[in-house]
Amino acid sequence: MRIGLLTEGGYPYASGDARLWCDRLVRGLGQHEFDVYALSRSRQQEDEGWVELPPQVSRVITAPLWAVEDEERPLGRRARRRFTEYYGELAAAICAAGAPGDLFGADRGRAGSDATVGSEADRFGTALYALAELARETGGLTGALRSELAVAALERACRAPGALRAARRARVPELLTVAARVERTLRPLSLDWYTGDSLGSVNLCHATSGGAAVLPGLLARHFCGVPLLVTEYGVHLRAHYLASATASAPERALLAAFHGRLAAEAYRRAVLITPGNHHARRWQERCGADRAKLRTVYPGMAAARLADTGESTGCADPDTLVWVGRIEPAKDLSTLLQAFAEIRAAEPKARLRVIGAPVDSAEGAQYLAHCKALAARLFPDPSAGAEGGSGGPGGGARPVSFEEIGGPEMPGLAEAYTAGALVVLSSAVEGFPISLVEAMFCGRATVSTDVGAVLEVIGGTGLVVPSSDPRALAEACVALLRDPERRERLGAAARARALELFTVEQNVAAFDEIYLEIASHCPVHEGVLGTAVDPQPFAVPAELHVLGSRKTTEPSARPARTPSWALSKPVPAGEGAR
Repeated sequence: MRIGLLTEGGYPYASGDARLWCDRLVRGLGQHEFDVYALSRSRQQEDEGWVELPPQVSRVITAPLWAVEDEERPLGRRARRRFTEYYGELAAAICAAGAPGDLFGADRGRAGSDATVGSEADRFGTALYALAELARETGGLTGALRSELAVAALERACRAPGALRAARRARVPELLTVAARVERTLRPLSLDWYTGDSLGSVNLCHATSGGAAVLPGLLARHFCGVPLLVTEYGVHLRAHYLASATASAPERALLAAFHGRLAAEAYRRAVLITPGNHHARRWQERCGADRAKLRTVYPGMAAARLADTGESTGCADPDTLVWVGRIEPAKDLSTLLQAFAEIRAAEPKARLRVIGAPVDSAEGAQYLAHCKALAARLFPDPSAGAEGGSGGPGGGARPVSFEEIGGPEMPGLAEAYTAGALVVLSSAVEGFPISLVEAMFCGRATVSTDVGAVLEVIGGTGLVVPSSDPRALAEACVALLRDPERRERLGAAARARALELFTVEQNVAAFDEIYLEIASHCPVHEGVLGTAVDPQPFAVPAELHVLGSRKTTEPSARPARTPSWALSKPVPAGEGAR
């Protein structure tokens, strides 16, 4: 099969979201051919280049979401009138009370019947595809989507009867912000990816995240009939809620409604939806995803070294607790430090090793300094590390140490997780807890807070307590510190569960099965056949699935209407990083 892999801010770039699992997926499915369509998020990401690409990646086409050149022709009078009509319909669907982004029910009482909500979903989709067709005819709409026409249409929708209460309070600066954010997400409307020699030539579009990455798949389906698969390991709408906490109420309401409508449209048009866990699945169902389309596929992790460590390594220190992860406020290390004060009162020999990834942000550095200061206040005895609780394990009497992965005493993850008897996760907010899975591969007993997909991941192989509850966290840790046989049983069960559910092999096998299932149910479309005949299943000659049998499209052969900000890079088999 030929897969159009749709990414945003990730693969094939050397940094970004979903980079690792996409790379493992592509490398594990050498029997398929991949065309990667990537949206980048920053110039820095572009400058960092790509990861080394395997031979099954036949070409990569990229476009930036962070900048655009104003080289579009101004819209004519008729096109402006059509744009105003279509964007006005889109804005009206966004502003209507009861949008999928209104997850907390603030306007549910005004939403009307299910039929009304369904009609608004149809209205959003109809307006979205009308804008896409207009962009195709005019050469792009990036300028129009940022124009006064768009802001005025959005303002009229906010002031219309039945609009979201928060939207009715939106001021002009807030409308300008919302219009700019909407334009950034809708920028793929102006791409020329939806032709017979681009996405129209693939057997399947696989969007590896929500948001802007889904749009090319929706438009390939609309223009070319290509089936769409949507994978979300971190639900885009949930990420938007977390990121917009400091925005004003009108901005939050309008952008949540927009992203909710877009997510609902993607879920409605997708052939299958693959959440990474049941926590993500519940979010998708809340946004209107059909349960019959949902199939949970856990993310795969390269577990060989961790699993080998878990099988061969015993307990390094039976009195030590280990925390591993990125140091940031969502991880709630403050609660862990408060809990550890109670643990020390019950078990004076106990130690805590906080092992973090290198801090690469101002927020992370500030939070690390806060945690060190808190440790100094909680453990003021100089002989117990009163000078901030920093340093390595060599101090002996120091109850808390802050260390960094990659240093001489902590070269890698396997050494970090096996540095103590117990691994603790204290997060206040969590999606899929990767550090918890890594600890399970290492055969470690765990104590975790009940957030995100923690319960689903643990499955009875560790202790789970309420979040932001230092006493409950302390009691669970003390119980396991005092019971080494129970720790050993839980660690063995955790390792067996991780090997069964969370390996790269099970992830790759699941997607291979899904690809073939979709191909068996979706007829081959005209763009693949190259002739104007009725679509037929399995109508592509077998030799076309052999790598190297297709010629990659050269930039000169692509349509002349390519926006200047879209970059096409055919990748010969075996070519490495840029």
